[in-house]
Amino acid sequence: MTAPTLGTHVSSLPPEGARPPWGGPAAGGTPLLDVRGLRVAFGAKEVVHGIDFSIAEGEKLALVGESGSGKTVTALSLLRLVQNADISGAASFAGGEGRDAARDLLSLPEARLRGIRGKEIAMIFQEPMTALNALYTVGDQIAEVLELHEGLPARAAQEAAVQLLADTGIPEPARRARAFPHQLSGGQRQRAMIAMALACKPRLLLADEPTTALDVTVRAQILELLAELQRKHHMAVLLITHDLNLVRRFADRVAVMEDGHIVEQGAVATVFGAPQHAYTRKLIDSRPARDVPPVPAEAKAAPPVLEAEALRVSYPVSRPGVAGWFRKGEFVAVQGADFRIAQGETLGVVGESGSGKSTLALAALGLLKYGGSLGVAGQRWSAGGASDRALRRQMQVVFQDPFSSLSPRMTVEQIVGEGLTVHAPELDTAARRGRALAALADVGLSEAQFPSLLERYPHEFSGGQRQRLAIARALIVDPKLLVLDEPTSALDVTIQKQVLGLLQRLQRERGLSYLLITHDVEVIRAMAHQVIVMKDGAILESGGVDRVLDAPEHPYTQKLVAAALAD
Repeated sequence: MTAPTLGTHVSSLPPEGARPPWGGPAAGGTPLLDVRGLRVAFGAKEVVHGIDFSIAEGEKLALVGESGSGKTVTALSLLRLVQNADISGAASFAGGEGRDAARDLLSLPEARLRGIRGKEIAMIFQEPMTALNALYTVGDQIAEVLELHEGLPARAAQEAAVQLLADTGIPEPARRARAFPHQLSGGQRQRAMIAMALACKPRLLLADEPTTALDVTVRAQILELLAELQRKHHMAVLLITHDLNLVRRFADRVAVMEDGHIVEQGAVATVFGAPQHAYTRKLIDSRPARDVPPVPAEAKAAPPVLEAEALRVSYPVSRPGVAGWFRKGEFVAVQGADFRIAQGETLGVVGESGSGKSTLALAALGLLKYGGSLGVAGQRWSAGGASDRALRRQMQVVFQDPFSSLSPRMTVEQIVGEGLTVHAPELDTAARRGRALAALADVGLSEAQFPSLLERYPHEFSGGQRQRLAIARALIVDPKLLVLDEPTSALDVTIQKQVLGLLQRLQRERGLSYLLITHDVEVIRAMAHQVIVMKDGAILESGGVDRVLDAPEHPYTQKLVAAALAD
């Protein structure tokens, strides 16, 4: 049996002792991890089809592909952390000084594998908020690893946990160690996860989308931190990601997965410079593309679809000490925001988490009390009066995560047609169904593709298809403006490009206006006409997208743009 060639599906083993020409450690080296013929199946359905790859000591290998390609299942299977899975093949993990000879991770007894997990092979999970235990402090969770694997007494383990947090750059590490996960920011939680993973100085780190949920500047910081710690500890890293920019900056080699097969692998510069497989080329060509017409002069001269002057949103907070008994304090989430959106125009709002972007969007939707002036199509929000219902028809919203924003108990017909029951109650069932099918066709979903489309439920669709359902739900009442709250951040790069293309087409055809909330500078560059940059509730810079992104004046904007370019 011959070794697979570049660009072919890897579904069989090369001859014993042979190394594929496109993978493996340096010549003459012994790999730290050598995976051969890995197969993973759930019942009769096989999801990973006999893949081969290896990682040398101190090497960084990126496993790249879209959601559902088998990346995460592959990584979890190495430590046998996938429930109800049938795993076969071999995963030889080399022994080190004072350790046993190479061990097959897939056949080790559970007791021995438990000694390797967290100690010799550690893992950083994609979403730290769900991976960390909400009932224990961050310090206690890091200390537990040291007590279990290193045998440290409780006090020494706590001190070591504080030092590990300090090593990851968390400010006030002693105080943060006493904090619960929900009391930390996203970047701080991810740093805590890294501290926990590196507590026992593992030889191999499995990093599953370690920066996906983070802002662009925090993402750059985490990536630099991982690279620094990898060099310091001479650790091997298996990076699971769909972010090709991350791979370019971080990895030595890359393996591309599609539908449970490794279709291509090799040095990052080689694969990205001259990709051989069509799927690799598709991934590389998936950067957001700008296809946005200029706003007509008559639209700019006409009354705006949305206009705000000195918009201010604040929340009451408890004050420390005795003063808090008598009067609440105030946290200002948005202060003095001025902006306008013309028909057919996109205003991009960019900033890190906590900058006030989403609060501004909720105020624009009339869902929060606000100060200042806010007008929608020349009208003001009232305090829940009848006039608000007409305004809500003019202004709809598409949320960040379509899986959580679509009710799992409602059919597609109920979800998409829900707005008509409120805003067009005179329509009968047949008319509502016809409007729902038309809205779905507008976003690229039809019964020809999906038989019994209207009777299906959200879980029967992919992430990109669910976001199309969310857009159809918003469009069915013919709004003038859509609030897009991170509409592509939960999607793969190829699906992101498709959804952005759909939004651009709908804007051209319908003259829609968009209020686009995002932390992704590339999405802003592809979609926006105007952009405002927010930090700590204030607008630091605003103007045309080319001026703000190509010649930023404020240091914070310069930092955001520089981080996006580096990413």
